[in-house]
Amino acid sequence: HELSDDAAVVRSIAGRDIVLTADVIAPLVDDPATFGAIAATNAMSDVWAMGGEPRFALNLVFFSDEVLPLEVLDAILAGAAEACERADVAIVGGHSVRDPEIKFGLSVTGDVAPGELWANTTGRPGQVLILTKALGTGVISQAIKKAIASDEAIAASTASMITLNRGATRIGRVHGATAATDVTGFGLLGHLRNICRGSGVGATIELANLPVLPDALVHLAAGICPAGSKANRAYVGDLVRWSDGTPLLAEPLEQTAREVLASLACDAQTSGGLLLCVPADRADACVAELRADGLSAARIGTLRDRGDSPITLVS
Repeated sequence: HELSDDAAVVRSIAGRDIVLTADVIAPLVDDPATFGAIAATNAMSDVWAMGGEPRFALNLVFFSDEVLPLEVLDAILAGAAEACERADVAIVGGHSVRDPEIKFGLSVTGDVAPGELWANTTGRPGQVLILTKALGTGVISQAIKKAIASDEAIAASTASMITLNRGATRIGRVHGATAATDVTGFGLLGHLRNICRGSGVGATIELANLPVLPDALVHLAAGICPAGSKANRAYVGDLVRWSDGTPLLAEPLEQTAREVLASLACDAQTSGGLLLCVPADRADACVAELRADGLSAARIGTLRDRGDSPITLVS
């Protein structure tokens, strides 16, 4: 808890470390099966972010048949089951709560070989930071609520959120990753903060290299920004400096190109990609293999000695 890792780990049971996590979200899309798949993918991601492999899951259901018909719940569960089947994860039970505010998620149990755990404490200066999915699911979800999201943006965001991080973990391990986190509710900079704090390092982020979902920057420039993303920017502001030494303001004075990119780096993601810490001499090959696997991966920065500013943004 103190180091903000993605999941709990129980050491060495039958030769494997057990990884446990749980995650529940509210609907982001209208289609219930798609929502179930997103929620399940999002929950399993914490195990992959620790370098583990999810094995079993329990459904966590918050639903009321006085609000929506049970067929909607059936579709949510079917979507989750499909995502778990793709991940070779067995759903072995669950728990339901009668709640008019619909929510769904999973409790997930996985495992990892001793000594192969990725944590927020195992990043090293000189490593390259690789992000495996494009950013922008938060702002696009907000645009969907306002009925201004394009079909292209909705399709791209949905496809990203139901993409498993399983392949990213496999490829990251092949190329020597020592630390990782999944980029979710605290945004890229919020989760990077946890690695910097846990590993005692600093980081430099090249904003121009961030992979971006369609229309995300357009919406941010127009002031479409979820409350959680705004809170993330305020949360990390004291730890972030621009390369010219000026601080990152919680509220930008104007929507310049660099400020919009900084807001993207704070956008609260659902089922986001992994942020991998990879040796510099393996980074290009890692990105190439991730892209060959269908991911929008990119080198976005480096870890360094901490210095005066934990995180530096280069525009």
